[in-house]
Amino acid sequence: MKDTNELILGNIIKLTRSSENKFQLGNFKGAIDDKIKANALLKSKSCDEKIIEKYIEELSRLYSSKFDLIFDHKLKIDRIKRNEIVKMLEQKSKEKLKNLDYKGAIKAFRRAEKYFFN
Repeated sequence: MKDTNELILGNIIKLTRSSENKFQLGNFKGAIDDKIKANALLKSKSCDEKIIEKYIEELSRLYSSKFDLIFDHKLKIDRIKRNEIVKMLEQKSKEKLKNLDYKGAIKAFRRAEKYFFN
């Protein structure tokens, strides 16, 4: 079981890093595709709390910034409101993806991820 969790976590982190690299290079379609795959793994039944905690640590490393308005906003809202914002941003990402706006879709998805970590 431990090996399976490490394999799942490794795949999620690999997809997340790959998505970030593609985003930086301007390959927005590839970036959103990798994010969707990583998100599917995260929402699968084989993903437990330890995997999610390690994923959140990885996100905090990827998105660390001296000036982070989302971090400041998270300090002022409760968990319920945070979850509503995440769902809204994920829905916005799906709508943009349907309209083939890959850049808008990946930006909304990345913004939603920032509400996950502390």
